Amino acid sequence: MKKYTIRKGDTYSSLAQKFGLIDNGILKTYHNLHCPEEDVMHDEPVPGKTMIIIEDSRFLADKGLSETPIKESDQELTDHNSYFKENSEQASEKEKQAEKSEDSNPHDGKYFIIQKGTVQCNHGSEFPKFKVTSHQKHYWNDQEEKADYLAVTEEDLQFDPPVRSFGQCRLNPSSGGYLPCSYAPVGKWQKAYEKVKVMGKSCLTEISELMCSTGGKISILKHGQQSEISKSQVMNARTKEQQVYNPIVNYDEFKEYMNDQQYYM
Repeated sequence: MKKYTIRKGDTYSSLAQKFGLIDNGILKTYHNLHCPEEDVMHDEPVPGKTMIIIEDSRFLADKGLSETPIKESDQELTDHNSYFKENSEQASEKEKQAEKSEDSNPHDGKYFIIQKGTVQCNHGSEFPKFKVTSHQKHYWNDQEEKADYLAVTEEDLQFDPPVRSFGQCRLNPSSGGYLPCSYAPVGKWQKAYEKVKVMGKSCLTEISELMCSTGGKISILKHGQQSEISKSQVMNARTKEQQVYNPIVNYDEFKEYMNDQQYYM
């Protein structure tokens, strides 16, 4: 251990250079660790005070850390630093993935479900439609407010037909075949889209699921929003414009035909 009386104008940087140390921070830290409490230095070196100079060859600029043989204790420190670095990198990667996950949403690109949408049970044989009972207020993509386009919410647990909705249940076998479905929902629909609600109830999308107490899992088969042409759309369309899109079709005749089809009302 070497001691040096600080002179006016000395700095940690100049002293580190004077004694051939690789880092001036080491000089200050080493001194404060080994000096009496009254000699601890927080700012620049104080002239007249004695500074304790580190003489460990590992911290000398002419040799450097890389040229010093690694001792067992040094190896433990190296292993610890490597472990810390690896775990820090893993934590950083997890944070990035978490941020990415927060930005994305499993409902992105999915359709909302309407009343004429159909569902399936992984143990059933038939595919019923929804029967919306939670509201009569919001319709998806239908200005005419037809019941078929009612938005389905997490509280819509009834289907059409209401009895034996999913046909035969493979979880209820018998000597004569599978017994009829005895549908009994467990709570509300899961994986509903919480950001879009109708009267406080979250709307369903194509990824929503519902469990049955019998053991089946009910999922969306068709969202129901397939494009369908209505009589009013045909009658309100411009003949000349439609003729450009469909040159083979005589659109005036098509309008007359549609006008005669009462079931398109």
